[in-house]
Amino acid sequence: MPRIAVIIPARYASSRFPGKPLFPLRGADGVAKSLVQRSWEAASAIGVPASVWVATDDQRIADEVAKFGGKVVMTSPDCRNGTERCAEAADKLGDVDIVVNLQGDAPLTPVDAIAPLIDLLEQKPGCAMATPAVRCSPSTYRHLVEDQRNGRVGGTTVVFDEDQRALYFSKRVIPHLPADHDLAELPVFLHLGLYAYRTGALRDYAARPPGTLELLEGLEQLRFLETGQDIAVHPLPPLGWDPIELNNPTDVAAVEAALAERGMR
Repeated sequence: MPRIAVIIPARYASSRFPGKPLFPLRGADGVAKSLVQRSWEAASAIGVPASVWVATDDQRIADEVAKFGGKVVMTSPDCRNGTERCAEAADKLGDVDIVVNLQGDAPLTPVDAIAPLIDLLEQKPGCAMATPAVRCSPSTYRHLVEDQRNGRVGGTTVVFDEDQRALYFSKRVIPHLPADHDLAELPVFLHLGLYAYRTGALRDYAARPPGTLELLEGLEQLRFLETGQDIAVHPLPPLGWDPIELNNPTDVAAVEAALAERGMR
């Protein structure tokens, strides 16, 4: 078995939602837990032997993790994104073959997708990274389009080839659909905030500067594509719930409603 570490990158200074990892979200039982605690609990239930860590540069987040018994790796405030933070944390942990990056703003991510990502890396030795994407339901698609229409980022979409290698990720809804397209079978895949990397590829990533597309889109995974590395995509059918990310304060009500609907305490 490969040695696996699940790392949750968490920073306080989000431009769109400062202090987001500490924001309390109510679950199905009405009890509020911080976003970072919900992320930790999800990572701890993946069903794959792994150590779980929160990587942060902020003592307030470290203190919150200590309250619920989690483990913290302190990282530099100079990390430009979560992937760089995972790379630094992995170097500090050592003896890790695969790093799973569970984004701390996606409490509705289906963590049972982690094991297939690890399998993908074993099946496709040429891939630097594996990540899941879920086919959009009509309601998720409408949510993304409405956010785009109002100048908000509601999520990231991805297109991939017939071998399920990523072609591009965007904060816009891709591919473009004509107005009369039948929503019953959408060719739009929502990228989920979950990555599995080989540690060597992660180390190489951190040694390279961001490229033009990464800077324009604000999407860290584009650095892999811009440097010619393959990303394996694990497509999933519609989940039965909207895997909304907590990107903006306006997302709170929708995320809490989804937690209640799924019975997540």
